[in-house]
Amino acid sequence: MSEMIEESKSIPELYGSLVFNDHVMRAKLPKDIYQVLQHTMKTGEHLTLDIANVVAAAMKEWAVSNGATHFTHWFQPMTGVTAEKHDSFISPTARGQVIMDFSGKELVKGEPDASSFPSGGLRATFEARGYTAWDPSSPAFIKDGTLYIPTAFCSYSGEALDKKTPLLRSMEELNRTALRVLRLLGNTAVSHVSTTVGPEQEYFLIDKDLYLQRKDLLICGRTLIGAPAPKGQEMEDHYFGVLKPRVSEYMHDLDKELWKLGVPAKTKHNEVAPSQHELAPVYETTNVAVDHNQLTMEMMKKVADKHGLACLLAEKPFEGINGSGKHNNWSISTDTGVNLLDPGKDPSQNLPFLVFLMAVIAAVDDHQDLMRVSVATAGNDHRLGANEAPPAVISIFVGDELDAVLKSIEKGEVLTEKEKDTSMDIGAKVLPHFKKDNTDRNRTSPFAFTGNKFEFRMPGSSLSVADPNIILNTAVADALDQIADKLEGISQDQMEGTVRKLLQEMLQKHKRILFNGNGYTDEWLEEARKRGLYNLKSVPEAMPRMIAPENIEMFERRHVFTEVELRSRYEIHLENYNKTVHIESLTMQDMIRKDVTPGLVNYSKTLLDEAMEKKQLLPDSSCSYETDILRTLDTESAAIGKALEALDKDTKKAEGISDVLEAASYYHDTILADMDELRKHVDAAEALIPNTCLSYPTYEELLYSVR
Repeated sequence: MSEMIEESKSIPELYGSLVFNDHVMRAKLPKDIYQVLQHTMKTGEHLTLDIANVVAAAMKEWAVSNGATHFTHWFQPMTGVTAEKHDSFISPTARGQVIMDFSGKELVKGEPDASSFPSGGLRATFEARGYTAWDPSSPAFIKDGTLYIPTAFCSYSGEALDKKTPLLRSMEELNRTALRVLRLLGNTAVSHVSTTVGPEQEYFLIDKDLYLQRKDLLICGRTLIGAPAPKGQEMEDHYFGVLKPRVSEYMHDLDKELWKLGVPAKTKHNEVAPSQHELAPVYETTNVAVDHNQLTMEMMKKVADKHGLACLLAEKPFEGINGSGKHNNWSISTDTGVNLLDPGKDPSQNLPFLVFLMAVIAAVDDHQDLMRVSVATAGNDHRLGANEAPPAVISIFVGDELDAVLKSIEKGEVLTEKEKDTSMDIGAKVLPHFKKDNTDRNRTSPFAFTGNKFEFRMPGSSLSVADPNIILNTAVADALDQIADKLEGISQDQMEGTVRKLLQEMLQKHKRILFNGNGYTDEWLEEARKRGLYNLKSVPEAMPRMIAPENIEMFERRHVFTEVELRSRYEIHLENYNKTVHIESLTMQDMIRKDVTPGLVNYSKTLLDEAMEKKQLLPDSSCSYETDILRTLDTESAAIGKALEALDKDTKKAEGISDVLEAASYYHDTILADMDELRKHVDAAEALIPNTCLSYPTYEELLYSVR
């Protein structure tokens, strides 16, 4: 019945129907309480307990009326996924009955056990106490009969144990520095500046029954063996192609579930690789966008299960075809409705735009190492630089129009804007004319300006977008403060000249990060090396930059991370990398012993029997076809045995390395190399073995089974 009611609802009625949003707050809260809460959400100031009590009572009443029986503080520990502990609203009475109760204290503070979450040495196992604190700037919502309250997570001694806390700190810091710059430029109307994000989410959909037959997909999220299918993505017919009925139904239900939770799912389409798809939302304030992206990934998997599908979010689930990324579209907006990265009609005369553009350029150049660190995961290492995703080298694409503006600034000239006809005439009279954008798109650029925002294309599909946005916000805040320091004390009549001179100096210093060409070529990698840009190809290469002295100093000065918090994250990231590769090694060994070997032996025996039978029937036959396959299988079998032995031996050695960076380097240089060598021979053997002899589905079945 409830599904029929939902089906009858219009999208505006459905959207946010399970969210304690502004509409609900206006209706449920006294006017003065509502205004105080709105002020808190905008400024970040603390709520008093008496205000929190009123909000909690209204929130509980609304949640219960929508079928909720429990509440949970929903937080984002350093696992990369979300965490929750559910408590019911019931409170026993003296008469042996219960009432539904929820206090302000329960709203603003929770106390989960912190000892079992990754802490990188911040907390000993016996030091269990941790706290969750309500984030009023991200709306509560109802899911599966529980009221979800977005919260931050910290230790008993106050260190951040999550991703939300440093993200909120970075947003506050960018707000402070952006306001400082705007005031110096004469803007007194703006009272708050925030960053906005729209994370495009790529994913794969495969049949759930086939997924359950693949041990590597179940345990590791990606395939560790697999000969290529006869057809991959070379025909380029899947990209933006017609949605298959099963996929279309899935996407329709996913949209509805996300809309109910207030997630502004906007665009859906087929991606480049077979069985690959994408969902893109409308832009939101960064911390809300991060929360919603976590919800999106969760709902993608949950809805897929209802449709007999499995949603894969691994960065490279299949060898030989494109992996999945998450494009982080980032911009800066004021509470007066101005996008500070919008060039306007004449960007050369738009001084605030030029200042904020230059702050981003300087920030990315100065902190290119941290930008790379923010997306460094075991899964993403398989994807970056693979001619499907940006290289590991950070660069910025600005397009021809802005490139001309920047060159004029570097020369100390004021660009004379000629009236340009930007209308597109495609040649057929029946087709409409329209205005083209001020930049083309560069799909090979890691960090591209795309009209009024920057698109950071390096994050992997499964990554929390908190990480890259913490870095972006902090780095840009640092650059804005440096700009403000140079402009302090300058009178308004001298401001424009001073600003343009400062922009010229900054551009000359940071122009090495600008590149409008093809980022996939070897020539660019060599050019990047000459420019002095980092090329941190793997997690073990990248992670030490997180705790470089200059980066620790910057984060502490910006009050985003303490040195202790940074070092704990360094330990956690490397531990996660080591555990990931270790689990993949053990899984691969297990699959080859229990799944590949029986298939190889059985098919070899079948071939031998067939050859012998053929020889009996046709004594003059050479049985060359069967013999050639048998010889190849025997050669690959011997190579598999040798490579498997090496992987087993080296994996056991890795288990004894205690230093996390040394272990990570060993896993990268030795274990992954062993796995690549082993896979080469396994895939060669699999390509000869009939599917009926294999206990697991092949790439062909996985990629083309969904209709």
